[in-house]
Amino acid sequence: MGKTYERIDGRLRAFIEDQPVFFTATAPLAGDGHVNLSPKGRRGTLVVLDELTLAYVDFGGSGAETVAHLREPGNGRITLMWTAFSGPPTVVRVHGTGEVVFRDDPRFAELFARFPAEAVEGQGGVRAIVVVHARRVSDACGFAVPLMDYQEERQLHADYFNRKTEEEFDAYCARKVATSLDGLPAMPLPLPPLPRPAQ
Repeated sequence: MGKTYERIDGRLRAFIEDQPVFFTATAPLAGDGHVNLSPKGRRGTLVVLDELTLAYVDFGGSGAETVAHLREPGNGRITLMWTAFSGPPTVVRVHGTGEVVFRDDPRFAELFARFPAEAVEGQGGVRAIVVVHARRVSDACGFAVPLMDYQEERQLHADYFNRKTEEEFDAYCARKVATSLDGLPAMPLPLPPLPRPAQ
């Protein structure tokens, strides 16, 4: 039987932070717009900031539907989902609102420092940080979710973007993510410079 929670408590937080993959879902306000559902990997690139706030690193490598939907005036709706592929069958969802913290936002450096250094080493492909403010936290049984064995992280994504210079990454984004599928503004271009880590 599923339950709702007032906050992301210790047990839920441990479950969320232990999962190697999570999913994001957003949609534009227009009824005929494209609903977006994205898998997110790269362990350590999602953190629970407090009992009702999470953040994850937004990397290049796909479109920018999530960013566009969160930036759309009057929108900002987002759902995050985690599911257990091993151990007790569990599905956790966080419904809420999201905001995109771009690289030139004064909050970016402090937020970026909240992620484990080994998870964002090299910082290749980092576009922004998405901060999610939870409005509803719930779990449900995952009885129909198959048991699967986790093998290891794929390195292809990090390797690909770590080879790109900032100029090459900016050109990549200009080709791929200026607007959403529905023509909504997505990434601000040219990309703001990535802040240098504090010495």
